[in-house]
Amino acid sequence: MSSYDRRDLGLLLLRLGAGGVLAAHGAQKLFGWFGGHGIEGTGQFMESVGYAPGRASATAAGLAEAGGGTLLALGLATPAAGAAAAGAMAGASAVHAPNGFFNAEGGYEYAATLALAATGLAVTGPGRLSLDHALGHVFDRGWMVPTALGVTAAATALVVGARNKRLRDRKPDKQEALFAEEEALFRE
Repeated sequence: MSSYDRRDLGLLLLRLGAGGVLAAHGAQKLFGWFGGHGIEGTGQFMESVGYAPGRASATAAGLAEAGGGTLLALGLATPAAGAAAAGAMAGASAVHAPNGFFNAEGGYEYAATLALAATGLAVTGPGRLSLDHALGHVFDRGWMVPTALGVTAAATALVVGARNKRLRDRKPDKQEALFAEEEALFRE
């Protein structure tokens, strides 16, 4: 086996593994499969962690994960698929970041690893054992890589930035309620 053949096999395994995991996570969000909560439950969670509206956020995250993961596994439209999956995982990383790095502590390790794998595949390409290769790389042109990653990075920055603003705006309300409760106790 030449090193070129080993590269293609390695990319296939990486695509199937990362893409399969991402697709399964998306299916949890969209359909409630694999122990997931579906759009309604995921939407409520998304709303609770600052992504609003929750249902639309759950749908977008589910589609990015399920669609991006499936396309990565197939090796089809690899730049867009990798970028979409990486964007969804960047959003998940933002939720877990306050817990530190390691997943055991609720940190962003797992989401960041999937984001890096998806980004790496978007940059490297799917290899010869892929639908992109079979179709003559119609959906995998060189210019598509920076375009897909740039558009996704900008959109993700806007979404995560809006989430962070929502969370900052929530804190004074909770703090004011706390002060109001303390003030009521002192009056009694």
